[in-house]
Amino acid sequence: MKIRLFIALCSSWLIAAAQEIPSQLSLEEALAYAYTHNNQMINAGQDVRDAYAQKWVTIASGLPQIDGGVDYQNQLKRPVSLLPGEFFGGEPGTFIPVTFGQKQQVSATATLKQQIFNGSYLVGLQAIKTFIEISALSEVKTKIEVQKAVVNAYTNVLAAQESERIIADNIRQLKATAEETQKMWAQGMVEEEALEQIQITLANLENQGRNSSRIVAISRQMLNLLLGVALDQSIALTDDLSKLAAQELLEPVDDAFTAEKNIDYRLGLNVQEQKRLELKLQKSYALPSLNTFVNYNSSAFADTFAFTQSQQQWFDSSILGVNINMPIFSSLGNTAKTKRAKIAYLKAQNNLTLTQKQVLLQWEQAQSAWSLAMDNYHTSGQNLKLAERIEQKNQIKFKEGIASGFELREAQLQLYSAQSAYLQAMLDLINAKTALETLSIND
Repeated sequence: MKIRLFIALCSSWLIAAAQEIPSQLSLEEALAYAYTHNNQMINAGQDVRDAYAQKWVTIASGLPQIDGGVDYQNQLKRPVSLLPGEFFGGEPGTFIPVTFGQKQQVSATATLKQQIFNGSYLVGLQAIKTFIEISALSEVKTKIEVQKAVVNAYTNVLAAQESERIIADNIRQLKATAEETQKMWAQGMVEEEALEQIQITLANLENQGRNSSRIVAISRQMLNLLLGVALDQSIALTDDLSKLAAQELLEPVDDAFTAEKNIDYRLGLNVQEQKRLELKLQKSYALPSLNTFVNYNSSAFADTFAFTQSQQQWFDSSILGVNINMPIFSSLGNTAKTKRAKIAYLKAQNNLTLTQKQVLLQWEQAQSAWSLAMDNYHTSGQNLKLAERIEQKNQIKFKEGIASGFELREAQLQLYSAQSAYLQAMLDLINAKTALETLSIND
């Protein structure tokens, strides 16, 4: 009993360890975790497994099939037949009621069926590979979408946390300025309006600070949803937003991009092949099909249920048969279906050409967006440094009575705007690079 308890405890510990949620994650670790635990990724993996199961369903449909059955009948009131009376020495024109057979009957049947030729089955075998490839590529597409979503959510959390920290620092500095201004106003060194300007700015900052806390919480929940963990799960993020942005500037971009590397083009190519096979399948319905079967039957009859006794007599029968089915005339129904399948195939070809053009255009747009994001990143960084210097100069001028409270407030608002713009520029740069990288897939 103790040994069983020990084994059960160990098993529970191993299961818990396997499902343990990490307490901290870098961006790469978050992506790796999401690829395994994200709900969409799990479903995509199930779709691939379902495709392989469907493969065997298709193959098995053309292999030998054996059906068996047992039929038991108890004629509670047997049917009556009328025989001419003269058969039994009676008067002509009279009939004698008789019953045939015994009251109870059991039949056991087994039938072996084998498909010899069927055009649709042969096309189905060819379509298996395409079906599995489409499922696998759909899983890759899901992975790409999850990658973009996780990168976006992860960096949003970092940006929200950094924004919350910056606002808190700004509030502390502004409170100190407000205290100094209060003293200066009490001594008549500044006008009351200067103090009121600072109080307005402080009130707005405190409101932003409360909102930033809510944004951090919501951003974390969004990331947890993508990771496949509980929404209230606490996970520390170990990467730094500025380092991630700087890293995107250094990593090279694939200059040898072609449409064939894109997941949407690859999917379109497989859809085109699928439509071609559907056209071929529709044409195969005009071909004859050939099947064979072997049937074996054993029956027993009795007035009472005695079929399990050894003296019960059983009567065997067997049939070998061949079935040929040849379509002759369908009132042009099959012709219309074939025409529709051909139209669908031509549309798939046209869609593939369109997808190729769209993919190449998306690549150009993504490169342009990345270049713009890099420019904005550098510009916003320079603007932030300038805004910090301007704000510091106005702080000094204000304390010396050279600058007004309005001028100080304008400098502070300019600084806060530059801080926000720099955070957004880092986010845009990371997301633009991710969008560029995910346009192509690695084989």
